[in-house]
Amino acid sequence: MTNTDTRPYANTRLAKFVERRILELKAKKTQSTIASEAGFSQHNMLTNIKLGNSKLPLDRVPALAKALEVDPALLFMMAVEQLGGDTTELAIRKIFGTLVTENETAWLEEIRKASNYSDPSLTSRARAALRGIFGK
Repeated sequence: MTNTDTRPYANTRLAKFVERRILELKAKKTQSTIASEAGFSQHNMLTNIKLGNSKLPLDRVPALAKALEVDPALLFMMAVEQLGGDTTELAIRKIFGTLVTENETAWLEEIRKASNYSDPSLTSRARAALRGIFGK
């Protein structure tokens, strides 16, 4: 049996993200505390999510996001990725549009202010400048 057979979600963004956040919060709270705050009756559920053994149930996203002190929209997007296939993601985008995190909203507000709310198009020059900020 391969690693992907026993840990089907190990290489997902969500598993890696949860593991990193638990480490980042280590000075403030234990993994057991985070699991309790997220409402997991079985504390090993958080371990299973972190290790990639289990996916995050969508109904647990708000509580886990609060426990991990992260944006629920970001965690939701990663949980949807774990569902597999583009169909679910496409359905969510068709119904709700592109999901935006709090940080992305702040970026959008700055772009609006910087452009005097002129609704600028994304030119190749603007795209290159934006990618340059992130070293891409």
